Amino acid sequence: MSDDTYYHSFLNRDRIIHIVDDDPVMCEGLSVLFRLEGFQTMFSLEAAQFLASLERRRTDVAIVNLSIGGESGLPLLRRIKSMHNGTPVVMLANSPQLDAAVTAMKLGATDVVPKPIDSEHLLTIVRDALRRDVHLGAMQGGRRPVEVRGFSQLTPREREVLQLITNGQSNKEAGRELGISPRTIEVHRARVMEKLGAKNTADLMRIVLTS
Repeated sequence: MSDDTYYHSFLNRDRIIHIVDDDPVMCEGLSVLFRLEGFQTMFSLEAAQFLASLERRRTDVAIVNLSIGGESGLPLLRRIKSMHNGTPVVMLANSPQLDAAVTAMKLGATDVVPKPIDSEHLLTIVRDALRRDVHLGAMQGGRRPVEVRGFSQLTPREREVLQLITNGQSNKEAGRELGISPRTIEVHRARVMEKLGAKNTADLMRIVLTS
């Protein structure tokens, strides 16, 4: 199975691309582009509208214009990154904006794409961002990284718990490292198992090791 087929058949179907641009035609056009690739899409014409939507529904990739309603899109980028939820943010540039583009990259943008948009280039950037999202980076201390399908369904805390469980830590040890109680670790573990379709801890390990 090719990479494109894999991401279309598995990743795209549950992934939400949220476009933030004050041009409704651009939003509609990009929505069609991503839906044709199997993604779910949403779009907002204002930064406030986008932030409000985050309270109701997660976003896997945000595509944000460097200029929204005559104002800079950089504050929105800062806000998204301050949430520490790992959401990749691709910035769009209506015109050459070198200083703003450099600042965006320093703030953690995945990339800056100029208009007119090269559709294949944008799709490649998004696919690469999602490919990295499937991979849990190695945590400090030399622990091995974990790869697992369905990772995007987990909350940041659940991802941390999964990493610690995979590295053989007990509920007590994981709780001590994360600063929460062993009982809370048990709750997160149960949610991880439910989302990944694991019947028990051994089954969870099997899913992780065979993904």
